[in-house]
Formats: sequence, C-alpha cells, structure tokens
Amino acid sequence: MYKNYHDTEWGTPLHNDQQLFELLCLEGAQAGLSWHTVLKKRENYRKAFDNFNAIKMSKYTAAKIEKLLQDEGIIRNRLKVHAFVGNAKAFLKLQQEFGSFDTYIWQFVGGRPIINKVASMGDVPAKTAISDAMSKDLLKRGFKFVGSTICYAFMQASSMVDDHLDSCWKKSSNKRNSGSK
Repeated sequence: MYKNYHDTEWGTPLHNDQQLFELLCLEGAQAGLSWHTVLKKRENYRKAFDNFNAIKMSKYTAAKIEKLLQDEGIIRNRLKVHAFVGNAKAFLKLQQEFGSFDTYIWQFVGGRPIINKVASMGDVPAKTAISDAMSKDLLKRGFKFVGSTICYAFMQASSMVDDHLDSCWKKSSNKRNSGSK
C-alpha cells in the first residue's frame, strides 16, 4: 500500500481544490497515529464525508456528526470529526477570498515546489519556517488540526516540498536530468 501510494500519489504536484482539502483533512486525522492507519481508512472517509465536498460538509448537523462518530470505518475522534466540519467552512471562505484554495496554499512556496537535497531520511525535517507560517495562517482562519508538522507532511504529500530521496526516481531533479517531464 505504501509503495503504491508513493509511486502514484505522494510527492506528485496537487492543484485540485477538493483533493487538496481531502489531503489536509486526512493529514489532520493522522495526528497521533500512523499514515498507514489513515490510508487504510481513506475510502471509508471519502464515503462518510461526501467525498470531501466542502459545501456538503459545512452543512453537517449535530445529528450527522453523531452518526459519523459511530462509523467504525473512520477514526472516531470527536475533535477531529468536528475539525473536518469547521475546516470545510474555513476552506469555503478561503476559496471565496483567493478564488481557489490552490492559489492560497501554493503561495506559501511561491507557486513552485521547493526541492530539497535528501541523501537520507535523517535529512528530512518535521517542520520548517514555511510550515510554521502556513500553520499559523490556517489557524488564524479557523482551521483545526493544522499544526506545523501536519502542514509539513501536507506540503510533502502535495509536492509543495520535494523530499524524495535524491536517489528516488520521483525526485524532481532526477526527472529533469533524465529528460522526463
């Protein structure tokens, strides 16, 4: 599962608002857990949360939230479920303000991936000044479960930051050097 996720998704540039929102929510769901746990439940999350349709999620009632908290297919953490709903509302406001969530979120890296030199996993930070700034701004705008470490993991997964090992075939610099696009 990890290999497939790495090869097809992780570190691939992501610009679709709904997919970015889903990723941000799922990174938040991971807090205190492993990504493997969240990845195994991802399809259940999509079903439970209307495929991360922020408009629908922003209208969830207390009864809907209670139903979600009974769903064994997701992580039934009350704070995280409430955060998803609140984040949907904050996400919609950001879309209105910036035209798209993509425009807003990619501004933190100037619209282009940051390509880091990564000889070994020990070279990869848990957070950076940029993820600190992203976290601070998202929190100010009403998002929850968007600490700096979560934001950095989100940045890596969406390819805002390329932290593939330098020897990895998915490394952006390797693609350029091999003539790939």
